[in-house]
Amino acid sequence: MAKLPRANKELGQHFLRDKKVINAITTDWENEADVIVEVGPGPAVLTEFLSKKNKPYYVIEMDHRFKEHLEVYVQEDHIFMQDALSFNWEDFITEHKLENKKIWLVSNLPYNVGTVLFTNCLQVPQITFMSLMFQKEVGDKTYLRQEKNHTNGLLTLSLNYFESKQLCKVSPGCFSPPPKVDSVVVSYKRKNSPKISISDYKSLNSFTRLLFSLKRKQVQSVLKSRYSKEQLEKAFLETNISEKLRAEALSLDQVYALYNALN
Repeated sequence: MAKLPRANKELGQHFLRDKKVINAITTDWENEADVIVEVGPGPAVLTEFLSKKNKPYYVIEMDHRFKEHLEVYVQEDHIFMQDALSFNWEDFITEHKLENKKIWLVSNLPYNVGTVLFTNCLQVPQITFMSLMFQKEVGDKTYLRQEKNHTNGLLTLSLNYFESKQLCKVSPGCFSPPPKVDSVVVSYKRKNSPKISISDYKSLNSFTRLLFSLKRKQVQSVLKSRYSKEQLEKAFLETNISEKLRAEALSLDQVYALYNALN
């Protein structure tokens, strides 16, 4: 096999090399998942172990330099050399007859695309489990807020759809080359009965974007651009939420209650 390519700084690549972290990620949901999809496998660091789980296994990688490294572990028709952010999940699931399967998504993507991938994938019902690497301050928002029933924006929308926990902390020295920030791997399991249906995600997303566009303003002032005075008065009365609260002070339950009352 050809010599391993260097990490591409423009693509934000950092190759994981810590054995404990690798083991934690690759054993996270191995017993519960039916299918594994790895996004951004790069030089096949996690791939070597995930490919031995005796489950259908697919990888999505946009850097063509790594194709021959991935072919050592993954059959060619299970390798998708393309950008994961434009990947057609619906076609993939239909073509491979995965409609009723529990997919485990594993990713150590560059930080600048991790959040977008995350929000794309939470809208795919078959993706039941996820083990994702984030910059620590970003990853914290998707599990620490759950513990405090607190929200601070769009990432916490995920807590309506997934239970989440910190799988492990990852220091810069666990990568080659080392990034300048600490990282965290977050483990997710899809909820069977979210408070708001996944079919309403786009509507909920739109509502939350509006709500947190001016998060330090009173909720009533922020929402009056979309809802009438009568609608708002009724919603605040029904939910027992003060219209004078700032958006950033709302709990997750209050965000969901307001959404349901107004929609």
